[in-house]
Amino acid sequence: MGRQGRQGRQDGRGQDRDEVVVKINRCATVVKGGRRFSFSALVVIGDKKGKVGFGFGKANDVPGAVEKGTKDARRSQKGVVLEGKTIPHQVMGKFGAARVLLMPAPKGTGVLAGAAVRAVVESAGIRDILTKSYGTSNPVNLVKATMQGLLSLRSREEVERLRGVKLEAS
Repeated sequence: MGRQGRQGRQDGRGQDRDEVVVKINRCATVVKGGRRFSFSALVVIGDKKGKVGFGFGKANDVPGAVEKGTKDARRSQKGVVLEGKTIPHQVMGKFGAARVLLMPAPKGTGVLAGAAVRAVVESAGIRDILTKSYGTSNPVNLVKATMQGLLSLRSREEVERLRGVKLEAS
């Protein structure tokens, strides 16, 4: 079904957040009276300032699934290390059969990514990035791999502190 929608909202604390419904899936079970449908929704939420999270909600109707996914995404928000409007270094995110390569890009490049990866990086506030996904095209696993990659990013200062050395400027 692709990218369902993008909404900018004010949450209860007055913070502006970006909400994207990445995928809505319909599942059917056959019962005595016919088919009974249920829905699942993959939702990504971010504040465009380095905080992003995703959620997966299931319900018997689409609005209920989206609401549950949004609630789950709000709870799972995590901080991402940014360097301006891009990422500090190249990283490979992995989850299941999904592999997502995230590469920093010069200013003005834009977001070169598929729908699932794009939703995560744009919600995090990244404006310039190159991405390539390998393996599966499953949106849930791509979102999880992208999140894993973004969360494994380290700033220059953090690497210097962890290693106990001063890094040369490149």
